[in-house]
Amino acid sequence: MEADFWHRRWKKNEIGFHEGQANALLVKHLDALKLTKGCRLFLPLCGKTRDIAWLLEQGFQVVGAELSEIAVQDLFKDLAITPNISTQGKLQQYSAENICIYVGDIFDLSSAVLGHVDAVYDRAALVALPATMREQYTQHVMQLTEHA
Repeated sequence: MEADFWHRRWKKNEIGFHEGQANALLVKHLDALKLTKGCRLFLPLCGKTRDIAWLLEQGFQVVGAELSEIAVQDLFKDLAITPNISTQGKLQQYSAENICIYVGDIFDLSSAVLGHVDAVYDRAALVALPATMREQYTQHVMQLTEHA
């Protein structure tokens, strides 16, 4: 993963991939997972997606991982939430009620730090990675989430 590429994109606000509302396919199909309110969903490489606000409104807990601190700061600003910020190894943790976002390289995130998750929602993280990293990413996410 070319971290500098993504840091530049966020710094220059070149985020055409960012949707201004919850993803229509998420809204349409989430019920198929039969999740109950309070379930914990993991969003890898989450950016500042509006999907997070929608999931919180549905009563879910959200945990995410994001390389760009700018994206995470924007996310909490958009949510009008002041996060608690702490350090977890190489990662920064931004958290508040029902939301926790880890800032840094997703490969530095461990299952012990992440904790239990009930489902994974990856809208576009897999395709954002170079093809040569996709298998490594997939294996890492499966290990992190105990195949959620």
